[in-house]
Amino acid sequence: MEAGMVTPAPALVRFSGIQKTYDGEHLVVKNLDLDIRKGEFITLLGPSGSGKTTTLMMLAGFEVPTQGEIYLADRPIKNVPPHRRDIGMVFQNYALFPHLTIAENIAFPLSVRNTSKADVQERVSAALRMIKMEAMAQRRPGQLSGGQQQRVALARALVFNPQLVLMDEPLGALDKRLREQMQLEIKQLHETMGITIVYVTHDQSEALTMSDRIAVFNDGIVQQIDRPDALYEHPVNSFVAHFIGENNVLAGTVETIDKDFCRVALANGGAVTARAVNVSGAGASTSLSVRPERVAIVPDGTSSEGPNRLPAKVQNTIYLGDHALAVLEVAGNGEFMVKLQPGAHHSLTHGEGVTITFRPEDCLALDPV
Repeated sequence: MEAGMVTPAPALVRFSGIQKTYDGEHLVVKNLDLDIRKGEFITLLGPSGSGKTTTLMMLAGFEVPTQGEIYLADRPIKNVPPHRRDIGMVFQNYALFPHLTIAENIAFPLSVRNTSKADVQERVSAALRMIKMEAMAQRRPGQLSGGQQQRVALARALVFNPQLVLMDEPLGALDKRLREQMQLEIKQLHETMGITIVYVTHDQSEALTMSDRIAVFNDGIVQQIDRPDALYEHPVNSFVAHFIGENNVLAGTVETIDKDFCRVALANGGAVTARAVNVSGAGASTSLSVRPERVAIVPDGTSSEGPNRLPAKVQNTIYLGDHALAVLEVAGNGEFMVKLQPGAHHSLTHGEGVTITFRPEDCLALDPV
């Protein structure tokens, strides 16, 4: 190994050739091979019906794979019942026992494991300190806010020191501000404790904020798995580009390819140069991906020379506090967005003709949508 290279953590979880069908005809999960490293925070991200939650439920033991095997610490667990998998779970609906106190709820996983009374008391006290709720130990779930209930559910999942914690849309029922606060708290707990977390969400901003790696699911297949910044900057196909972050799409046809770049004729006239990421060759249809923050509106009187300059018409402007968006019509796309500095939108008027520009390296030629 070269000097300075970091050895990847060993795989704690391994999905090998996993398939799942409920009706014997349609595969919800298709040929899944996925390694989850010890100590990492990995998010399974995708739209409803993409297979992400089914994958989590198979790992938890609540669903059984139709084909393939799941390994936990090199041990096959497909036929191991959920309570013997040493896995903590946190659900969106909290799943707390309403008749038990907070302390009793947290102690429940220990009591079913026949933990000694002294050890239970010590671990529950430590868990309450961890979530900063020592003073609420004798309250019941109905006396707590949603955020407090989610903290209790998190403490209960961690109190028995599982080697793996699974979280299924755990923040979906919280309001925006509380959800963002809990994102930071969960991430901090992960970093402090060094636990392995598998997190399921359909919220791409949540995934970008919290994850070491993200596996993007669609139609039962992992489309791409990588670091958040790599997914955003280097999507491998149009689905990932469109699902991760804001994205502009322009349809076109590849004219020529020269090494890493290609020339693309746009469907409504004009041509641009783009990075050839996922194109089959000259003459092929392609979808161009351009992020709103990588596009500039050229002031009147500026030289018309330079790469990737296109005429546009202002459709709308949107003020969002820390930035503004210009919504333009560009090459047949009437919802082409450009990110602007606050106040810059005041100089634009509806129906005005403008020119936009973007660098070839910021424009990705991908598979057609």
